[in-house]
Amino acid sequence: MKYFIYGLLVAMGGIFAGQAEAQNSEPKTAIFAAGCFWCVEKDFEHVKGVSDVVSGYTGGQNSDPTYQNHPGHYEAVKITYDPSIVSYSDLLDVFWSNHDPFDAKGQFCDKGTSYLAAIFPLDDSQKDTAQRSLRDVQKRTSQKIVTPIIDADTFYPAEDYHQDYYKKNALKYKFYRWNCGRDQRLEQVKDIFATPSDM
Repeated sequence: MKYFIYGLLVAMGGIFAGQAEAQNSEPKTAIFAAGCFWCVEKDFEHVKGVSDVVSGYTGGQNSDPTYQNHPGHYEAVKITYDPSIVSYSDLLDVFWSNHDPFDAKGQFCDKGTSYLAAIFPLDDSQKDTAQRSLRDVQKRTSQKIVTPIIDADTFYPAEDYHQDYYKKNALKYKFYRWNCGRDQRLEQVKDIFATPSDM
């Protein structure tokens, strides 16, 4: 009987410890660039465990970028997430599924530095996870993955009218996304990864 009670107490302790860990879990941040930040924002805002997605600029030359003046900056998103619900590795899976990792000139109809894709790890743990994820994705295709991993720099939020653009301007957003061929190309990318690699 005493062993049963002891086992019950151990099990209950594990449950309570797990609950405490979830309750004490501090929000974390991730930064990705994958073309037009309107689209990337929408793609991540629907992920369970993500509490906020902010469109912005990072990696460029000036310290006060605007939409009209952001030389060298990527259009990127800063994601706040609960690691007890969604992991950084999970977010990387969403990232790989929502951009074209074979395009070294931009994303979909948008070309140039602003629209290049990249992973911006914020610490060594994220960098290791990103590198492992990149290796795993590359194993699934013989085509060269060109999406780089770049140490995170200052992230500058974009102007208010860019935030939640897909909600504020739903019709314009849908027309832009379709006209840019984003979803059509993503289907092609999915097929590439579904085809056995000859590597």
